Amino acid sequence: MAKKKEDKKLTKDQAEKKIQTLKKDLFNIRFKKVNNQIENSAQYNEIKKNIARLYTTIRNTK
Repeated sequence: MAKKKEDKKLTKDQAEKKIQTLKKDLFNIRFKKVNNQIENSAQYNEIKKNIARLYTTIRNTK
């Protein structure tokens, strides 16, 4: 829950940088998932939700 509050306080530039890093993580997790190397399968969905939250934050800060 603390991350959600922290994400709301980010500026637009900070949120965009965080989205880029999360997208890179998501890309890497997809490869691990295909190769059956992933340890925590719920991490994929959690990253997708975090990206969506950040996009919402950016949209609301205009």
